[in-house]
Amino acid sequence: MCSLELREEHQHLFDPAKRELICACDACSLLFPGQGATKYLRVPRRGASLPDFRMSEEQWADLMIPINLAFFSFHSAAARVVVMYPSPAGATESLLNLDRWQDIVRENPILEKMEPDVEALLLNRVTEPHRYFLVPIDECYKLVGLIRTNWRGLSGGTEVWKAIEDFFAGLAERSSIRTERLRA
Repeated sequence: MCSLELREEHQHLFDPAKRELICACDACSLLFPGQGATKYLRVPRRGASLPDFRMSEEQWADLMIPINLAFFSFHSAAARVVVMYPSPAGATESLLNLDRWQDIVRENPILEKMEPDVEALLLNRVTEPHRYFLVPIDECYKLVGLIRTNWRGLSGGTEVWKAIEDFFAGLAERSSIRTERLRA
């Protein structure tokens, strides 16, 4: 924003109208609150591993997501939850019905605290045990970029799967652990 050279690890802002991330220095990012009536929203830095997350196999099947990696966020401009999944072509939005989403939220009240536009529920159902995280939206797009740049051939190749494994290991290491069960 101010043309200052950015460090490798830097802040991000999110433009909800365009659904796009913008790189920012620490000073510029402070000009924008997390939520409010500004053009950009500051992306939070916190992440949480959700070891007590509950989602039945039936709920997962009802979502009809074609791969076992996905992220859910509330898109304020559309006033609805969107689900995206990473692919070699980039982030792909699922246009499927999310009728079961409210059931999942009832089972996992922590999702009610998810900040619109800038936080997401990230699911990794590729490995056992399945891993669930509440993360800044930029982490989701970091995963998308990792897949795009490392994918080879039809199955992705061993490099991409190792990179995905390393991404989730790093995410788990950086994330706090949220085990509270907030029942309504």
